[in-house]
Amino acid sequence: MFDYNYFPTPWHFHPVYELVLVLESKGKRIIGDRVSEFGPGDLVLLGPNLPHLYRNYPEFYLTNTDLRAKSIVVHFDQKTFGEGFLSLPESQNLNQLLIKSSKGIAITGAINKSVSKMLFEILELNGLPKWLKLLEILNSLAESKNLGIITNNVISGRNGVESERMKKVLNFVYQNFQEQITIDRVAGIANMANNSFSRYFSQRTRQSFTSFLNEIRLSHATKLLIETQKSILEISLVCGFNNLSNFNFQFKMRYHQSPLNFRKHYLHINNY
Repeated sequence: MFDYNYFPTPWHFHPVYELVLVLESKGKRIIGDRVSEFGPGDLVLLGPNLPHLYRNYPEFYLTNTDLRAKSIVVHFDQKTFGEGFLSLPESQNLNQLLIKSSKGIAITGAINKSVSKMLFEILELNGLPKWLKLLEILNSLAESKNLGIITNNVISGRNGVESERMKKVLNFVYQNFQEQITIDRVAGIANMANNSFSRYFSQRTRQSFTSFLNEIRLSHATKLLIETQKSILEISLVCGFNNLSNFNFQFKMRYHQSPLNFRKHYLHINNY
């Protein structure tokens, strides 16, 4: 179990599978080409070399806060099961689960609660019982219908130099998305020419830098719409959009409804 002031691991990837359960803290996670909110109970299965980053909200980085970032993380690889195990007819569903994890799998519904319980149990085990519990978890996931694919495309990390470059870019975006950010500025951070950076970013994330930046901004906008009474205009400016009409257009493209309807819908559900 991990217990931090905030999740410290930068944008990274590794050659093993990773099962992540968030126990405490909130923020945004980037998995491959997808930006999403995370909070307590968020549970995902990530395939090998799928780049990911968990970034807490700003209040977690304050020195005088009691907020904590806690999670259970389990790593494993195919060698865990032994040679030939995944080729067995009885392992077909498990093998398909691991193949799907290359795009990241979000685990929701009843299976989320069941697997979360088993993850607490696995912390107390060692040796063969621990291996059997992991197999039980994966088998439960393989048979579940409450699984969602996270990324639009298969995104695979390349090398440490690339990871460091992307980390610098993402850190800059997170720290400055509320301001105007130009391709020229972010390409300079990556030490690349503008055109080269645009190709690089699109190849690695399967979306343009502008699209990614808007996704970060819109994700923050949903948080403000839910948690504050700020006007739509205020939120659009705070999130880095240069005008209200562009904000409304981008929001509708992403969430298929206006910011105002999004807020009304959320309030209606929570007051029901």
